[in-house]
Amino acid sequence: MTRPKHVVIGGAGIIGLCCAHYLRARGHEVSVLERAPEDRDGCSFGNAGMIVPSHFIPLAAPGMTKLALKWMFDSKSPFYVRPRLSAELISWGLRFMRAATQAHVDRAAPLLSELSLASRALYGELSALGDDDFGLTQRGLLMLCRSDDTLHEEAKIIARARELGVPAELCSPARAAELDPGVRMAIAGAVYFPLDCHLTPLRLMAKLLRLTKAAGVKFRWSTEITGWRAEHHRLAAALTATGEIAADEFVLAGGSWSPATVRALGLKLPLQAGKGYSVTVAGPRQLPQLCSIFTEARVAVTPMDGALRIGGTMELSGLDESIQRERVAGITESVPRYFPDFTAEDFRDLPVWRGLRPCAPDGLPYLGRFARYENLCAATGHAMMGLSLGPITGQLVAQLLSGEKPAINLSAFAPDRFN
Repeated sequence: MTRPKHVVIGGAGIIGLCCAHYLRARGHEVSVLERAPEDRDGCSFGNAGMIVPSHFIPLAAPGMTKLALKWMFDSKSPFYVRPRLSAELISWGLRFMRAATQAHVDRAAPLLSELSLASRALYGELSALGDDDFGLTQRGLLMLCRSDDTLHEEAKIIARARELGVPAELCSPARAAELDPGVRMAIAGAVYFPLDCHLTPLRLMAKLLRLTKAAGVKFRWSTEITGWRAEHHRLAAALTATGEIAADEFVLAGGSWSPATVRALGLKLPLQAGKGYSVTVAGPRQLPQLCSIFTEARVAVTPMDGALRIGGTMELSGLDESIQRERVAGITESVPRYFPDFTAEDFRDLPVWRGLRPCAPDGLPYLGRFARYENLCAATGHAMMGLSLGPITGQLVAQLLSGEKPAINLSAFAPDRFN
């Protein structure tokens, strides 16, 4: 390992906190700069809380371009691109279409499954630290299918999942009910992934903040990186409204705001903010024991501390955090179709959470050093997998910045791969 360094991390979401945790564990001095106040919100807090080795197929996959075009004019659809004149959106879309091939899926699946399985193991270690837990529940996930056609398509994934070390089981409705007797389901069948887990994101983020603060990580809230001081092929300092902050290494973990943070350096990071929504039902009429995905609706459902969180949609509408009620309705209206004992009244007037998830056009995160600046490392672009891949991302960044060989080859995640 190299000598201890001062590392500045831009962003205090799940990725930034995991990077801070593992860097500090290796003896580095760590400062985290966060554009929002400490009492913040974002995609790390209100998501479905799933750890999903089952999700090894990237967003850019065959058929997704066709589906996106089909859903473009349906305001309640699972995947929606708000039409707007944006050169960055057009460029991102073209790259997405080029990546949405079977060859890309074949290359990406082993990488994503390796990351997910490693992250799952690290979550077990994090859960055991201290007395405060975050509701880690290792009971698996059900992919619920209403139609035989969808079930047939999902069943095709089972063999590939097993090849990648991700066990999977094709389930009849009776078998699904046996696995999760907490809720009545109206389905043709399901696929069960026993290694998938769920947790409570708010409790996880609180624990990570406590751990990092106790370890000596310094936080600067309401502090946005507005520029950089560069010296040749290295960054000397991050610029903020209250002055510059010098460091040996810098980690870009700003989520959907990451491209703007490095634009002044002449770096292009193709990324679109994918807005998602969730609602949480306190004291639901039925409480599932497992987390699940409504496959046709692309909706995630997770039990959390006696409540039920329902989330979904991927809405590309820029850095827009407004709430589109018709998209929330598209999520909640799907619940009675899969869980028939629920009604529309169960979701009336519930508070709505929204978060912007950073999506790279090929569905893979940006993870590793930029070629132009040798001490700038990317840790962003995880899309819907930020919580799932947070710990392994933090560990890999810590290994890289400590002069160790990363446990997983990072070449496919290079932040310069589109330049």
